[in-house]
Amino acid sequence: MLEVLRQPLESKEIVISRAARQMTFPANFQFIAAMNPCPCGYAFNQDSRCQCSPESIQRYQNRISGPLLDRIDLHIDVPPLQAQELQDQTTSEGSATVRKRVIQAYHQQIDRQQCLNQALSPKRLEQYARLDESSAKIIEMAQQRLNLSARAYHRVLRVARTIADLAESEVISSSHLTEALSYRGNSN
Repeated sequence: MLEVLRQPLESKEIVISRAARQMTFPANFQFIAAMNPCPCGYAFNQDSRCQCSPESIQRYQNRISGPLLDRIDLHIDVPPLQAQELQDQTTSEGSATVRKRVIQAYHQQIDRQQCLNQALSPKRLEQYARLDESSAKIIEMAQQRLNLSARAYHRVLRVARTIADLAESEVISSSHLTEALSYRGNSN
């Protein structure tokens, strides 16, 4: 069923064909998904409750195709919280501060390119996602080592452009790019 979402995630529309009729509907949506690391859900947990074999973990994770993973911008591993972490109430940045930065980045993108970064075509992305010299070397190495598809490459650049916007930077620095690459997770 998830594989059916590949095209709507890319084209932002759903086409339904029945008999002699075909209808197209808008489908610009934000896709958020969660997945356990293994069939039992305890892989990589420090208390070693997981009894799944490496083969069963790999088989479980391979149920999600590479083309679908390519269409997901942020892949983040969330480790289980320890008791100490649950009690720690310190926060580095409040919601109001983050909201202000996000709104500012939103307006910056609209002013600069008349659309959000996620809507940039590959050609326009080259124009607005300028890399400094060290960033260009990093993305070259990442493309080879991580075997990034063209789609994944462009998604990394869009995320890096957004990170740079949140940092109020015109140029994507190596720190912005490495952060964007870290969100690719274990998949490409």
